[in-house]
Amino acid sequence: MTKPASFAAKQNSSRLRARIARTIDGHDLAEPKRTECLMELIADFDLTRENTLGLKSAARLATRITHVDALSALLDEADVRGMPFRILGGGSNVVLSETVEALVGLMRIEGRRLSGQTETHNLVTAGAGENWHDFVAWTVEQGIPGLENLAGIPGTVGAAPVQNIGAYGVQLSDVFHELSAFDTQTRTIATFDAEACGFAYRQSRFKAEPGRHVILSVTLALPRIWTPTTAYAGLERFSVGDDPADVMARVLSLRGSKLPDWRRLGNAGSFFHNPVVSGEEAAKLADAPHYPQPDGSVKLSAGWLIEQCGLKGERLGPVGTFDGHALVLVNHGGATSRDVARFSALVRERVKARFGVDLVQEPIEL
Repeated sequence: MTKPASFAAKQNSSRLRARIARTIDGHDLAEPKRTECLMELIADFDLTRENTLGLKSAARLATRITHVDALSALLDEADVRGMPFRILGGGSNVVLSETVEALVGLMRIEGRRLSGQTETHNLVTAGAGENWHDFVAWTVEQGIPGLENLAGIPGTVGAAPVQNIGAYGVQLSDVFHELSAFDTQTRTIATFDAEACGFAYRQSRFKAEPGRHVILSVTLALPRIWTPTTAYAGLERFSVGDDPADVMARVLSLRGSKLPDWRRLGNAGSFFHNPVVSGEEAAKLADAPHYPQPDGSVKLSAGWLIEQCGLKGERLGPVGTFDGHALVLVNHGGATSRDVARFSALVRERVKARFGVDLVQEPIEL
């Protein structure tokens, strides 16, 4: 098997340089200007540190994307080489294969700003490559609250709408305004509002159509008159007039008490979706925590189901469940995607056998 090479490539690693013709000048596609830039494609790029699970992985080819200009040419390059083109953000919601047979673009488009105001909301825009938590902290520092409940979530801004991230009573869709994305089929840039994104629980059109769009920037609408969201246990003591920074600090404290730091113990956060079942099915599981939904269905706690199967803190080789939260799968060191698949299958089989409920994996496979 080919050995992976770091970005500061070893002497024996292959280095490929592709001369990229820019065909997109910003977002203006009417009269594109053609200039040339030099982009480095690196063979056998080590992705082990590019995913929060810390899985051993390497991409056949990879490069860092810092501007939209490169995308069309990178698609051409992938076509010439007969390989798919894939985008990787912070790697916080993926299970990477040992060898990713693709040209991988590491999303690094940066920038954040107050981009507008309405009578009721501040509009803030960030590049898809911005670190999500850093962006949240920046909005709070700038006196633009509204994202504090989503603090501490690993990953990039561009990945947030794909998963419709949520935590502590807030989902991204609650504060979403619009995003811009590059369509890999039409080679054009389009703007999507909330309806066009097709948001649902941990779902969006971008997750349903993997590879179709490359998100470039995201704009959120945050209330000018702020009221803390306190429905979640542990946040009840906050009210109007409190400092949003204090709410954010409390959220980070709550996360830290329940979830392992991926920099110390590799993980991708919640590994399974909380299953949504019919009212009839939920009635058969009287002891399970129930969360009724507006459409009459009932959301169950995947973590509770897993724990009741005796799998909290269980381990199979280098992969197991976190001893503080059964919903989190962790890499104790040296794991590969095969180790994750083996343990994930064990969890699903146990839960299905005892409760008749199918668990669905949350991280995507690449």
